[in-house]
This record gives sequence, structure tokens and C-alpha cells, in this order.
Amino acid sequence: MGLAFFYHLTDSPLEATLPMLITKARAAGWRVLVRATDTDLLKRLDDVLWLGPEDGFLPHALAGGPNDADQPVLLGNVDATGFACVMSVGGADVNVDEVNALERTCILFDGHDDAALARARGQWKSLTDAGCVAQYWAQENGRWLKKAEKG
Repeated sequence: MGLAFFYHLTDSPLEATLPMLITKARAAGWRVLVRATDTDLLKRLDDVLWLGPEDGFLPHALAGGPNDADQPVLLGNVDATGFACVMSVGGADVNVDEVNALERTCILFDGHDDAALARARGQWKSLTDAGCVAQYWAQENGRWLKKAEKG
């Protein structure tokens, strides 16, 4: 059974947090899907990942290419089959069956956006009410702290 981790972004933007989380997921040997419904957001994240962390490169591609099945990190609004980890950004949906089938589901949301906060709260309730194990992580003074766990 997988875990859903909710990341409440307040100190660091998505563009800084996502590469860090992808790096950790790849270190665990996981194939990662970064799911978003906004094409412009996916293109912006693609550009960010091409710049990569200072100490390495994160091999990835935008969904829709001929080699999608071979990509260790794929950005798109596609089915999670074949992935160990889904990172939902921009309010993209994840469902109970996916969470339970994956090693990890990460839901990243902007803590300065009231609509994003409401969406994340709804996802938390929906997933935990269905029996998913979830953790809520928030930033304090530049560090990630686990604030809640359910399930």
C-alpha cells in the first residue's frame, strides 16, 4: 500500500521543491510521473528540470514522445501505470486506486493560493476517508516538518 505525502509550499517555490523530491524518488529507484493538467506549467517544469540541480541532471521528458515508456521521469497528464511515484502539481487529480498501487504519491500545493489550499484539503479528506495513509508536510524556517499523519 502506498503513501500520500502532501507538501504545503510556503518558503520554497515548486520549481525548487520538485527537483529535490524527484532526486529523492530517483535515489529510491522509482520511476516518476509529474502530473499536471496545465500544459504551460508542464513546459515550465520541463525547462526547470533541464537546468537541473547543480550536482546532477534529472533525465526526463514531456509526455507524448516516442520513448515515453523509457523515461525515468515523465511530465504529463497520463495514466500512472508503470510508475512507482506520482507527483501531482497544479491541482492535478490522484485517486485512491493510484495511491494504493504506487510506492508514493506526492501532492505539492502553493500555500499562498487559497484555491490550491482548498483543493489540497479536499484531496486529503477524500484520500484519507477512503483509507489511504497520508502525511502532511509543511515548511518552517526552511526545513520540512511532518505536521500530521492519518491512516
